[in-house]
Amino acid sequence: MSNKTLSQLRTEIDAVDRELLSALNRRAALAGEVGEIKRVEGSAVYRPEREEQVIRQLQETNAGPLKADNISHIWREVMSACRSLEAAQRVAVLGPAGTFCEQAALEFFGSSVELIYCATFDQVFQATAAGSAHFGVVGVENSTEGPVTRSLDLMLQTPANIVGEVSLLVRHHLLRQSQSLEGIEVVAAHPQALAQCQEWLNKHLPNAERKAVSSNAEGARLAAENPNWAGISGERAASVFGLHIVSHAIQDDAYNRTRFCIIALPDTIPAPSPSGKDCTSLIISVPNKPGAVHDLLVPLKNHGVSMTRFESRPARTGQWEYYFYIDLQGHSQDANVAKALTELQGLCAYFKVLGSYPVSS
Repeated sequence: MSNKTLSQLRTEIDAVDRELLSALNRRAALAGEVGEIKRVEGSAVYRPEREEQVIRQLQETNAGPLKADNISHIWREVMSACRSLEAAQRVAVLGPAGTFCEQAALEFFGSSVELIYCATFDQVFQATAAGSAHFGVVGVENSTEGPVTRSLDLMLQTPANIVGEVSLLVRHHLLRQSQSLEGIEVVAAHPQALAQCQEWLNKHLPNAERKAVSSNAEGARLAAENPNWAGISGERAASVFGLHIVSHAIQDDAYNRTRFCIIALPDTIPAPSPSGKDCTSLIISVPNKPGAVHDLLVPLKNHGVSMTRFESRPARTGQWEYYFYIDLQGHSQDANVAKALTELQGLCAYFKVLGSYPVSS
């Protein structure tokens, strides 16, 4: 234990804070110079793979008491603040304020961005494709309930690419004006959240109507307007709408996670370069013949490429045809991945690479 007094320790902390502020301002000035060079060259302000590399390098060289997650959160905010000096970044998210989608956006970009709140994921895609937002954040899968099918369908239609991802630990809380479970007639939340909490709801609120709404934050907003309603959402929504957390962490799976993808037009940001820890997402379809799906695996096996995700969605042709959504480990510029993709494309009736991007750290 230190022999220093509390007053001495606080004086030292104040001195370190002044050093930190000076160092941060020097970093911001350097970022400003980088921004000038980018403007002259016409290059993108935001490079997700560069930021991931910076954070990983710091985590690997860290020798102090700070944890890897602490370093990630701190430096994302530092880089977000510096990036905002180069140009404001508009990010479309599922609204209203307080959604997990908003939380994912802040974890990925930091808080120095302009958030555009959309009523549906359709509107997030539209805002991004139209250029009114530089980036969009959309949920794509949940560890308990599987894919967010609407997002998968929209991926097929969008001109935007995936440039990043966030894997968010999701804790659902029951929110209400009062602190009691008594008298709750309706529980409002996104359909995925209702499904993720069905065991708890069956046990504790078996007679309450379950109302599916566009987002969990929208459910919280409705609960704030009706004393007999409750919402399922996170702590941010409780704070935004002034609600009590009646029951904490009511999700059926304690390790419930949702994966969000960051989308952007190719004109907004070039495809991320390899970061050393990447994922490649694609959509394909194959001719309807015996063994066609099995044949898809051969190029991956031959070139040592791991498939980390495989989902199917109806092609809606009335012919029992499907699109397959696949995630591969590695970047499309990696030699083995590039060879596998070339061979795979030759087997497909439809082939679209959604993007190669750094995996969530």
